[in-house]
Amino acid sequence: MVCYIIQVMNHFRFLTSGESHGKCLNAIIEGIPAGFRIKRTVINEDLSRRQVGYGRGGRMQIEHDTVEIKSGVRFGKTTGAPVCLEIKNKDYDNWRDVMETDALNSPSQEVLKKIEEKTFTTVRPGHADYAGAIKYNFSDLRNVLERSSARKTAIEVAVGSVAKQILMEFGIKGFSHVIQIGNVKLDFYPKTYTLIKEKAEKSDVRCSDDLTSDRMRNAIDEASQAGDTLGGKFEVIYGNLPIGLGSYVHWDRALDGRIAQAIMSIPAVKAVEVGAGVDSAALKGSQMHDELFVKNKNVYRTTNNAGGLEGGMTNGETLVIKGTMKPIPTMRKSLATIDIKEKTPDSAHFERSDTCAVPACAVVAESRIAIILADALLEKLGGDNIDELRESFKQLKFN
Repeated sequence: MVCYIIQVMNHFRFLTSGESHGKCLNAIIEGIPAGFRIKRTVINEDLSRRQVGYGRGGRMQIEHDTVEIKSGVRFGKTTGAPVCLEIKNKDYDNWRDVMETDALNSPSQEVLKKIEEKTFTTVRPGHADYAGAIKYNFSDLRNVLERSSARKTAIEVAVGSVAKQILMEFGIKGFSHVIQIGNVKLDFYPKTYTLIKEKAEKSDVRCSDDLTSDRMRNAIDEASQAGDTLGGKFEVIYGNLPIGLGSYVHWDRALDGRIAQAIMSIPAVKAVEVGAGVDSAALKGSQMHDELFVKNKNVYRTTNNAGGLEGGMTNGETLVIKGTMKPIPTMRKSLATIDIKEKTPDSAHFERSDTCAVPACAVVAESRIAIILADALLEKLGGDNIDELRESFKQLKFN
């Protein structure tokens, strides 16, 4: 008997390229049906949201990210062709010789000196340096740093902004906010998601409570003065999702698994929670599971411990995802390490870094989840243009 394995093609998929100090960051998005209105100004607003935040470092003073839509959009609407996005790295002007893509033929002593100054062999604990160097057989850790850097999340936010604009066509909206930085936790939540979003967007630490925001800033200041860094925790929320995005029939189609992978692969993220998350361990089954009720033929629940996901599928409730970010491993307070070339003890290499990037990480996570949701929604709806998708959307169930 012959068995055939059929791989399900993603409906919204993308690839990115680019290095931290290279010429640019690129993305090619495939699978967007024709007729969606994509606004470059909205993408730039999301890029700005990623760049701001208390505790960000000097790189954000150099880069003011804006996107160029190079293909796949005509007169503001998608054509059904692949969409190409590009963000230029302004700092490339200072790294042109060091990040040259062509082979060096008889380089000058000045160029060689520049390259030597940017070459490093001392591993930074907590980074991809050691494993990356062993895997790809590098002696210059610059090759690892350039692509493993969180700088690449800028183009991912641009892709996520496109995904969010697709979701918006169907009334699906989301936001992110920070609930912990260091040991400072958010204990008071505004009464509605609308208020949480409004207050978080006005806070430079993306926190919805003014007093907690002040305490978070103080913690960041203390870490900065000590040459240290801080991590934290964020929450991403999406509402108005139809029932049945994702599937229980195969592990790789479960939406909670796809979301968890998308968040875990953000640089420095070490944990992902859905709904009640780790608190589920302390609850009894009778406390944990969200009971269903009906009124006038409408199904509703009074709790959302499942975070909007059951059996790998959306269940009609609000999607609630938490992510935990570790402290950034590049810091002035040097850690013990090794020189990978000489195999001798050394101090970790330091390059320009943030003290805290949890607010930025929250924006990246918001974008990553939008990409997964857009893909799941397009898979559910089918169709090659927005009119076909709108007709299919009318048939979906929401409670």
